Amino acid sequence: MENLLAFAHQVFESQPFSQFIGAKLTDAGADHAELTLPVASHHKQQHGFVHGGAVSYLADNAITFAGGLALGGNALTSEFKINYLKPAKGQQLVARAKARSAGKRQAVCQCEIYAVDEGTETLCALAQGTVVSAT
Repeated sequence: MENLLAFAHQVFESQPFSQFIGAKLTDAGADHAELTLPVASHHKQQHGFVHGGAVSYLADNAITFAGGLALGGNALTSEFKINYLKPAKGQQLVARAKARSAGKRQAVCQCEIYAVDEGTETLCALAQGTVVSAT
């Protein structure tokens, strides 16, 4: 488990876009991952909510990590879908993804994205995706 977590952090820290946007890998295991994003003004759209692209990034990357860990190595998203449920507003976003089914070459994962406002989590989006082995 310790090697798996170290591998996940190594991969995450080598992603230039993740570093640029300010996301953090806060948890990872054999079939799950959690990413967080401290919300800054540049993540927001004109109404003051976190932009859907930032929410979508978190879902995509959390799904890929959960699926890749379930597949045992590097992975890529082959497809994903997202449903925005409520505006994302608060100080932080949290994406929690879990592989629901994993075979030799692909994993199907689900992700819940929460907006955290003054300690209260509000489910703001749901996503599902398919992840394939990159090797």
